Amino acid sequence: MGWLYVVWASIVEVFWVLGLRFSTTWWHWLGTVVAIIFSFYFIIKACEKLPSGTVYAVFTGAGAAMIVALDFLVFDAVFSFGKLLFILLIIAGVIGLKMTTDEPTQPSGGSKEGA
Repeated sequence: MGWLYVVWASIVEVFWVLGLRFSTTWWHWLGTVVAIIFSFYFIIKACEKLPSGTVYAVFTGAGAAMIVALDFLVFDAVFSFGKLLFILLIIAGVIGLKMTTDEPTQPSGGSKEGA
């Protein structure tokens, strides 16, 4: 479940970053603030289950990769193979962190030690 929170936080990050770039009215700004709050809520929930350094690295890396991809695909940013290479390295790093991070197992109920 922790990784699902990281994914949601990264997706919501894209919306608030775009909101920071394109907001022009008070209700655009309100939506941006709400997106920021949700994004950090998901980060906090993820940090309850996963190491915070891993969560932050994956959150920022995945969000950055999605925003750059949107810049290429939607906002006509200049494409280069160098940028593509570094985005792929970010994605490889995110996958590597996920593969090497163990989620803590929840103890099964029943008995308490020392009781």
